[in-house]
Amino acid sequence: MSMTENYPTVYSVSQVTSLVRSALDERLPSRLSVRGQITNWTAAASGHAYFGLKDQNALLGCVMWKSRLAAVRFRPENGLEVIATGAVDVYPPHGKYQLIADQLEPAGVGELHLAFEQMVKRLQQQGLFRSEHKKPLPAYPGRIGIITSESGAAVHDIAKSIHDRWPPAKLFLYPVPVQGAGAAEAIAKAVNDVNRRNARLRLELVIVGRGGGSLEDLWAFNEEVVARAIFDSNIPVISAVGHEVDTTIADLVADARASTPTRAGVAAVPDAAEVLAGLKHNESALRSRLVWILDRCREHLKTVRASGVFRDPMLTVRIREQRLDELAPTLANCLRQLLSRAAAALQGCSEKVLRIEPHRLVGARKVQLGDLVGRFRASVEKRLDAARLALSASENRLAALDPRAVLKRGYSMTTTKTGLLVTSPDDVSAGDGIVTELAGRNFIESTVVKKYR
Repeated sequence: MSMTENYPTVYSVSQVTSLVRSALDERLPSRLSVRGQITNWTAAASGHAYFGLKDQNALLGCVMWKSRLAAVRFRPENGLEVIATGAVDVYPPHGKYQLIADQLEPAGVGELHLAFEQMVKRLQQQGLFRSEHKKPLPAYPGRIGIITSESGAAVHDIAKSIHDRWPPAKLFLYPVPVQGAGAAEAIAKAVNDVNRRNARLRLELVIVGRGGGSLEDLWAFNEEVVARAIFDSNIPVISAVGHEVDTTIADLVADARASTPTRAGVAAVPDAAEVLAGLKHNESALRSRLVWILDRCREHLKTVRASGVFRDPMLTVRIREQRLDELAPTLANCLRQLLSRAAAALQGCSEKVLRIEPHRLVGARKVQLGDLVGRFRASVEKRLDAARLALSASENRLAALDPRAVLKRGYSMTTTKTGLLVTSPDDVSAGDGIVTELAGRNFIESTVVKKYR
């Protein structure tokens, strides 16, 4: 037996990986679709997505590159059952096989339907559909903006329905693409632009819409960027997209929805004929009310003119004069009684004052006041004497502490020319000028020639 038969061939890890990849290429179709439930969905910073597909018995690793992921309309999430289409390949660094998916669609429901349901759920949770956020439409709009395709039938349907109902309205078209790539961004930009320039445009209402079509054709009105622009609009927005059976995200977030572009005119403006009929009815009711008020006023005027005041204007004055004559004696009697009671009360008070003898009280108070004044003066004089003695003692102590007092006993005090007291030879140097103070504020200036210790 040869040596090579005793030992099997040894492969490197890379060679084994290449063999596995070759086997997969030979045995598996170049493209296949796999159905499973998404697990461990991870969106990397690079934009690529990494996830797994699982069923009851197995797990398959998957990757989807950023360029392919951008074409997916719905939002992949864990637990969602999908069908992934692509090719199986080996990832050498980890030594595992994986599905490189280039197409992803939900299982059992269309991609657009699922994306629509996800968008509705997410925006509803964020409150974009709540009624309290919806702005009221103007009752009689005069300037209306229309955001739609200039080549579609919708713009003509909207304009005709508005002019048929409300001829005074002025319409302003903002042409945009309503389907295809970039349509959603163009519609959102148009809504934002008319709001930004509305100080000059003075629009009271905006209609956003298009004619009918498939869900794919209407998809631009299901994009979040359009929903956000309509929600943020300061101008009330009517959404008129598709036919009556069509419902878009724009319909749900707008302030009002028209089932078709033609019905947008009904939602946007009143019927001029109905308004005129209402005005005529109000005119008739107002006229009847005014006639009734005038009749009531005439009857009241007749009653007033028939009253006694207009027959004899002075009668009321004379009646009041007669009543005054009747009350005059009673008033005089009341005044006399009041004066009599007041005089009696005054007399009683005067007698009480006399019994009190105020002159005696005043004399006693004067004596007390004189005694207090004398005592006060004596106390002040005593305090002043004590203060004078204390002040004199302080002056004596201060004089004893005066450094110049010893000068009278033959001593002197020496300072530098800058005023510093010289107490030691170290305080001056040879050649320094010094000042010697004697008694009586007499001074001698000299120069240091030599120092002795």
